[in-house]
Amino acid sequence: MPSDATRTVVLADGARSLTLYRYTLTARGQRPVVCGRRTVTIGSAPDNDVVIEDPGVSRRHARLEVDERGYRLDDLGSRNGTWVGDARIASAWIADGAEFVVGETPVRFDLTDEIVEVRLSGRDRFGRLLGQSTAMREVFGLLEKVASTDLTVLVQGESGTGKELVAEAVHKQSDRRNGPFVVFDCSAVARDLIESSLFGHVRGAFTGAVGARRGAFEEANGGTLFIDELGELGLDLQPRLLRALERREVQRVGANDVTPVDVRIVAATNRDLRAEVEAGQFREDLFYRLAVVQVQLPPLRERVEDIPLLVEHFLEQARERSGNAGLNIAWSTMERLQKHPWPGNVRELKHFIDRAVVLASDTGRVETRYLQGAPSPPSDPQTEDGAFVVDTSIPFKQAKTALVDAFECAYWTRVLDDHDGNVSAAARATGVHRKSLEYILKKHDLGRRSG
Repeated sequence: MPSDATRTVVLADGARSLTLYRYTLTARGQRPVVCGRRTVTIGSAPDNDVVIEDPGVSRRHARLEVDERGYRLDDLGSRNGTWVGDARIASAWIADGAEFVVGETPVRFDLTDEIVEVRLSGRDRFGRLLGQSTAMREVFGLLEKVASTDLTVLVQGESGTGKELVAEAVHKQSDRRNGPFVVFDCSAVARDLIESSLFGHVRGAFTGAVGARRGAFEEANGGTLFIDELGELGLDLQPRLLRALERREVQRVGANDVTPVDVRIVAATNRDLRAEVEAGQFREDLFYRLAVVQVQLPPLRERVEDIPLLVEHFLEQARERSGNAGLNIAWSTMERLQKHPWPGNVRELKHFIDRAVVLASDTGRVETRYLQGAPSPPSDPQTEDGAFVVDTSIPFKQAKTALVDAFECAYWTRVLDDHDGNVSAAARATGVHRKSLEYILKKHDLGRRSG
């Protein structure tokens, strides 16, 4: 096995080609799982790449991610932890032959000699999708390759991650860009109307069908049909969809003849369709017909390095709408936004920015006090009337230390806000040596931006 487990080559268009080796993860008592993706999840839930049957393993327990530096194991906030040797780790780099423990189950990591190439885009956007993280550059790299083809694309990801933006961008960067882009949301149409809405109907086909109607397939002829919330499509309609995809023709409800259609399909779901197939809730042949190209959009909590880029983008939109060029966000606020779990993903972040802009104070600064569950800022050691808040129930030395710590947190948070997190500028403005300031920031776990 080569000593360099990964290798990166910069391509002419600024993209990067990441070479990695397939590897096996072998949980004790289970068969080895061969992995060739850049990111693999481990846990007890059936939608994980590696499913471990152990009551001590969390549903989403750990993640193994590959980048230019190697293979990194991350604990995903599991209740019993991820262990390497005698150490409980939050994140650790592992090498060929390493063993780690999740729950009560040891798992062995072994590299194979089979190479996998992953293309990482050199851009930080694809259409209206934004991201500079490795995870999003991997998504962009895949989309850049498939957009110009007619391949069917299946987009999976949590609600709010931008699945419709993927479909829109694929359409606009394809040869079908001048054709229609039609969105059909399976969850937004009454169940008994999905068939006619998707395939159309003739007059008199059912009660209320007073005239003929084209369905979504015919509306999208010559362009792209985006079928959203695909997992909501009932088993009874799945054979009709499969037939339309295979034959490139549709039959309206109540009609005897068929209509040929020239449509590219992009489908999306927030469900794990593989698990749905295993549970008998989704046809296996339809899944493979749709999953020619699979795109997995990462949740925002797994790409926190993209949050500043997204926040600035949404703020710029708010500036244009309001005409207020002075709208800005404090450095400490950005720090807290990066610690928020964002269960609603990018959609939730955008809604927060829109709401915070409207509620912003006269200073024009976006604040996190309107964000439910946001981490609180360091406490200020003064009350509103200027008196110090002290706790006389504890020893003097302990109370003094707590007061000084609170003052330092509040003081340096505000100074860094005023200098956009630039440590050098903050040190010069306050007459403190940079090394001393770095010590204070580290002591209070105040993140910083170099400069």
